[in-house]
Amino acid sequence: MADWVGWLATATFLSSYFAKQATTLRRLQGVAASLWALYGILIHAWPVIVANILVAGVAVATSLRPASA
Repeated sequence: MADWVGWLATATFLSSYFAKQATTLRRLQGVAASLWALYGILIHAWPVIVANILVAGVAVATSLRPASA
């Protein structure tokens, strides 16, 4: 199962490069990082877990900011 989560995280992250809007890109990257964190949990890899929780948090937080003119 861990492998499938890793592949899904890879596909999600890859798809973010096709996003046309910055908000969509960041949200997709937040979802991908969350999946990578889950993968880290499944394989018991703390560096993967912590790094991706931080990345997911920043990606989602920046996607919620109002767009600047």
